[in-house]
Amino acid sequence: MGQQNKELAMFAGGCFWCMVTPFEEMPGILSVVSGYTGGHTVNPTYEEVCSDTTGHTEAVQIAYDPSLFSYERLLDIFWRQIDPTDAGGQFHDRGSSYRSGIYYYTEEQRQQAEASKAELGASGRFDKPIVTEIEPAGAFYPAEDYHQDYHKKNPYRYKMYRKGSGRDAFIASNWTMKKDQEELKKKLTPIQYEVTQNSGTERPFTGEYWDHTEEGIYVDIVSGEPLFSSQDKYDAGCGWPSFTKPLQKSAVTEHTDTSHFMVRVEVRSQEGDSHLGHVFDDGPEPTGLRYCINSASLRFVPKDKLEEEGYGQYRSLFE
Repeated sequence: MGQQNKELAMFAGGCFWCMVTPFEEMPGILSVVSGYTGGHTVNPTYEEVCSDTTGHTEAVQIAYDPSLFSYERLLDIFWRQIDPTDAGGQFHDRGSSYRSGIYYYTEEQRQQAEASKAELGASGRFDKPIVTEIEPAGAFYPAEDYHQDYHKKNPYRYKMYRKGSGRDAFIASNWTMKKDQEELKKKLTPIQYEVTQNSGTERPFTGEYWDHTEEGIYVDIVSGEPLFSSQDKYDAGCGWPSFTKPLQKSAVTEHTDTSHFMVRVEVRSQEGDSHLGHVFDDGPEPTGLRYCINSASLRFVPKDKLEEEGYGQYRSLFE
């Protein structure tokens, strides 16, 4: 990829561990680095930043290809991770080192950031002013190695931290799709409604996609959010569509399911909160996972219709 296709973006949204996963693994995202910015100390340590004496805030620096992933899309993802009305930190992390911010590298980024902030403020989603700062990007200092990809190095602690901090509950409360059940009953078939809204399960080998092999992506039948790619689909012999991973880890949420006298891990969509299926640890490498998903919770978008239907950023997966 040529250097001309690489641009930088920088965001602060509280604990930088939690600001990596929403952006990574997306087509056009080249890297996401945790670090510090906005202060007066050169090469600060984590302890110094946490002491609130350096002026720095925890941030992530994102390298991306704007021809594949737009800055507007980065902004949209950013807002959905934070409480933009909180000037004193984020969730249970308090102090200026956890303040939220957008740090722009170009005038175009500044204009887009200001416009997105104004749009969010006018949307009525929050009943308090949007206080997230928008400032020119200054020096960025990568954090210590143990902070990089923390969610991969310490997955259990990371999940517990996210839940305990209140971040996940806030996102679910403020960004989950508001659904009119009567409208959904009109829009969805009976099995689609039963699966997505009542955590039902279609009978094996009966769904539309269990043996589907066309190239493209699978989106939530309710919200339209992208969930899985045909490139990660395989025949598990179980009679349901099976995938080794979602398009992006943060696209789905996982929940303990103790129904039917079993302990399983339920998978739901992040925005639509649709029941999708379950994830098991008996899948093939490289992930070792099997996302066993109901066809009724999915809609397929073929690769030649991605641009037309607003999923153009995923076209590069099939080139």
